[in-house]
Amino acid sequence: VKSEGPKLVPFFKATCVYFVLWLPTSSPSWFSALIKCLPIFCLWVFLLAHGINFLVSHRSASRILAGLIFSAVGDAFLIWQEQGYFIHGLLMFAITHILYSSAFGMKPLDLKAGLLMGVVSSSCYAFLYSYLSGPFTYLVAVYIALIGFMGWRAVAGVQLCNDLWTWTKLSACVGAMLFMVSDLTIALNEFCFPVPYSRFIIMATYYAAQMLIALSAVETRDEEDFRKRS
Repeated sequence: VKSEGPKLVPFFKATCVYFVLWLPTSSPSWFSALIKCLPIFCLWVFLLAHGINFLVSHRSASRILAGLIFSAVGDAFLIWQEQGYFIHGLLMFAITHILYSSAFGMKPLDLKAGLLMGVVSSSCYAFLYSYLSGPFTYLVAVYIALIGFMGWRAVAGVQLCNDLWTWTKLSACVGAMLFMVSDLTIALNEFCFPVPYSRFIIMATYYAAQMLIALSAVETRDEEDFRKRS
């Protein structure tokens, strides 16, 4: 954290700019899209600062970068969600979760964590189901399955009982959980009922989630070298 912290300063500044300006969502514009996406752009720079060779040779890091790119596109679409671009944003973030799941990998499998995430995801969808209609009945089901799978792979990487965890794996785990909180708040606010301070909750958890997931990529180099030596 001490070595990577200074590289995250632009991200923190951009996040502060977003919350200070707090541009109204009722009048979407390219400027408001830029301000919303700026913290994610800074996370691109954060990963690129580790070098192109690092990203090319470490698939996990490159997939997280790709996920951040699709996230920024999704953020831009959601600026115009009232104009019919909500589904477009949903698709971009669905791709993001696929990329993050691939980055986290399938080892260790940890079926118990998978079962737990399956129960949580199913419960969330069961609650939302009665509020959904039309294509959202199926689209939300697929999206919840994807983010639940991503959460499973992030949680599975943290083997606390076996003392096989690292701070970066814990960072990915917490980031995935915050991403789920952010998206659940969006779903409740969009389909069910107004959530007090929904925008603040959504964006605060979202930016924190993306930062932690980006931070989880920086030690893939050491982890892969360790596996090769083992």
